[in-house]
Amino acid sequence: MKADMGRAAGHALISAVLFSALGDGWAQAPAQNIYSCTDGQGRKRTADRPIAECADREQHLLNPSGTVRATVGPSLNAQERAQQELRQRREAEAQARQVEAVRRERALLLRYPNQAAHDKERAEALAQVAVVQQVARKREAELVRQREGLLAELEFYQKDPAKAPLALRRQLDENSRNQAAQKRFIAEQEAERDRVNARFDAEQTRLKPLWVAAAPAASKSR
Repeated sequence: MKADMGRAAGHALISAVLFSALGDGWAQAPAQNIYSCTDGQGRKRTADRPIAECADREQHLLNPSGTVRATVGPSLNAQERAQQELRQRREAEAQARQVEAVRRERALLLRYPNQAAHDKERAEALAQVAVVQQVARKREAELVRQREGLLAELEFYQKDPAKAPLALRRQLDENSRNQAAQKRFIAEQEAERDRVNARFDAEQTRLKPLWVAAAPAASKSR
C-alpha cells in the first residue's frame, strides 16, 4: 500500500510540474493578432492576419477585449500609392499657402493699421515717382532746346546740306537717339506710377476687411 501511495504522490508531483511549465509557456506566448473588417459584400470578417477580401479598405486591429488597437489602411498598388502621395503633397502645399497668406495679411495689417497709414505711404511712393518724372521732363526739354540750336546751325547749309560739318550731323543724330531714349524713360515712369497705384489698390482691397475686423478689438483695448 505504501508503494501505491508513493507512486500516486509521484504522479501528482509530475503533473504539477508539467502544469506549471505549460502555464509559463502560455503566459509567455504573444497575444494573437485579430483583424476585423466589413468586406465589399457587407459581410463582417475576422482573422488572425490581414484579410485579403478587405485589401481595398480599412481593417481594424483589435485587442483581445475587442477594442480597436490600430487601423490598417487599404493596401495600395504603385499607381494608387503615387496618386495618394500626390494628393497628400497638394494638400500640404495648399495648407502651406494658406498659412503664408495669413502671415502676409498679419504683416500687412501691422504695417498699415488703418487707412490713413496706407494713404500716407501711397502718397510718398507716388511723390518719389513724380520727382523722377520731373527730372526726366526737364532733361527732355533740354534736349529739345539743344536740337533747336543744332537745326539753327544747319540752316546755313540748307541750300547744300551735304556741306554741313560731320560733327553737326553727328550731334543731330545723337540728339535724336537721346530724345527717343528719354521718351521711353518717361513712359516707363508713367507705367511705374500706374504700378504703384495698382499695388496700393490691391493692398487696400485686402486691408479693408482686416481693418473692419480689427476695429472692435482696438476699441476694447482703449
